[in-house]
Formats: sequence, structure tokens, C-alpha cells
Amino acid sequence: MTTRTGPDTADSGRDRSEPDLDVVMGERRQLINLTYRLLGSLAEAEDAVQETYARWYAMSAQQRNAIESPGAWLTTVASRICLNLLGSARARRETYVGEWLPEPLPGPAEWTSLRSGGTAGDPADRVTLDESVSMAFLVVLESMTPAERVAFVLHDVFRYPFAEVAEITGRTSAACRQLASSARRRIRAAQAPATPAVRKAGIVRTFKAAWEAKDIDAIIGLLDPDATATADGGGLALAFLDPIEGAEQIARAWIEIANRTQGTTTFLERTVNGQPGLVAEQEGVTVTVFAFDVADDRIKHIWVIRNPEKLRPWTTG
Repeated sequence: MTTRTGPDTADSGRDRSEPDLDVVMGERRQLINLTYRLLGSLAEAEDAVQETYARWYAMSAQQRNAIESPGAWLTTVASRICLNLLGSARARRETYVGEWLPEPLPGPAEWTSLRSGGTAGDPADRVTLDESVSMAFLVVLESMTPAERVAFVLHDVFRYPFAEVAEITGRTSAACRQLASSARRRIRAAQAPATPAVRKAGIVRTFKAAWEAKDIDAIIGLLDPDATATADGGGLALAFLDPIEGAEQIARAWIEIANRTQGTTTFLERTVNGQPGLVAEQEGVTVTVFAFDVADDRIKHIWVIRNPEKLRPWTTG
């Protein structure tokens, strides 16, 4: 990983026995990438990384200097923080209003997350948008136990050997291997056949056109007969509480949305977690993000995120 450049250590006036500040802070992007995949929430990921650095600087200079690999130490601490958070998150989500969905991320061109008084997000903090952050992938991760999720993400996504995963999780290498294997089976069972991004974008674009035209038959034709639509309003925005199942039922619901929002809402094609998606804007402000799972040229899942607390990365200042 490339670290960010900074002032020369010899000229900085810092104690040379200290691990270089640029090296330590250069781990931030890696940590954000890891913790977002572990937690499914950018806000919680940022909090976990902040707590990790707080623990680093709570140590004495002598203690920090004794750490051979600051990056490995930071990864271990961040992973353990996430493991604890995942356990408590399950209890919190039992009282969550409606369905809980991961926090959607914009593509690089749309990254307008508010930071530090309304400035755009630091590019170094951006999450790398690959298959391991697609909404479909993150939703499957949500179905795992905390231990499964941590073992799988560390080993299969970030390629940590099981010996290191065991040290991080406090389990044996054999146990971590079993956890990752169980998680892998969940992924395989839920994984749709790969569809090229260009084709996905075309299907989403056609869906948008049919939706705006209120062509219910065209919408039904674009949906898998057993498609599902899940919304997350978190009790803070109007959203259907239970998943909608079946192509016809989803199409009717989307026609109702079109009728209700006509003249007040603009729908735009956007990248959502690295995949083709849509956003709804009212007076230039994003109020809804739509993520899609496409298989065999049909839309299999639609995820609708309306909780304003999860749309901060999409909100312009």
C-alpha cells in the first residue's frame, strides 16, 4: 500500500524513536476499507478507525516504539473493535425500525461526503469499490455471525493468513478456517452469475425509463419473477417496512412511487457501491439510493436506502 507523503522526518522535530507519523497515518485508508467491509457502515467504520488511533496515541512513546509493525497492530485493534461492535449491533438492530441495510457508497465522481465543516471527503479515505463492497455482497455478510464475517473478510478479502486471523480473533487457526469456510458457503449460495457492468448499466437504465414512463408491463419484464425489494428508512424517512416479493408486486409499488413523486423528484443513474444504480433527488439533494442485483439479464434484488443518516456521503454541502 502506498502511504501519503509528508514532511521529512529529519526536519519535523519529532523524536526519531517514534514510528514515523506518515507511516502510521498512511494506514488509514486500509483501515477504512477493512472496517467498512466488517461493519457495513461508513460512519461506524470511521468511528472504529478513530478509536483505533486513539488507542495508539494513548500509549507512551516507548510502547509505540516497541511495536515492530504499526500497520499490523492497527489492523488487529481495528478488527477487534469491529468484532465487538458487530456483537452489539445485532442487539441494536432488533429494535431498528424496518429492515437494516448497509450504508451505500457513491462512486468516485459522486463522492461528495461532508467532512470537516462541509468540505469534500479526503480521497485517501475513500473505500476501494470492488465486488467485496457491492450491496449484494454486503447483504450476505450481514447474515453471518460476527466471527464468520471477521474471519472471512480478513482471510478471503484481505488475504491475511489464518495464523494472523487467529491471533486477531482470539481463536485457533483451525476454528478460523472453519468460520471462513462456512462464510464462503453462504456467499456461494447467494451469489448470482456474473453480469458485465455494461450490461447491468443498460438494464438499470431501461428500468429507469420504464419506471418514468409508468410502463408496468416493461417493469415486470425487467424483473426476475421471484425478485425482492427491500427498503431502509430507519424510522426517519417514509419506506415500506417489509420486503416486497414478486415482480408484479414490485412493479405496482414502483408505479405508486412514480405517481407520488412526479414533478418533485429527479431520478439519476449513479454508481452505488461500485455497481450501476439510481438515486432520487429533490431540489438537488439525494433522498434515496437504489442498488440492484442483476442476474441473467433480470433484476433479482432492489435495495432502497432512505435513512438520511446513511445518505451523508451523497449529500452536497
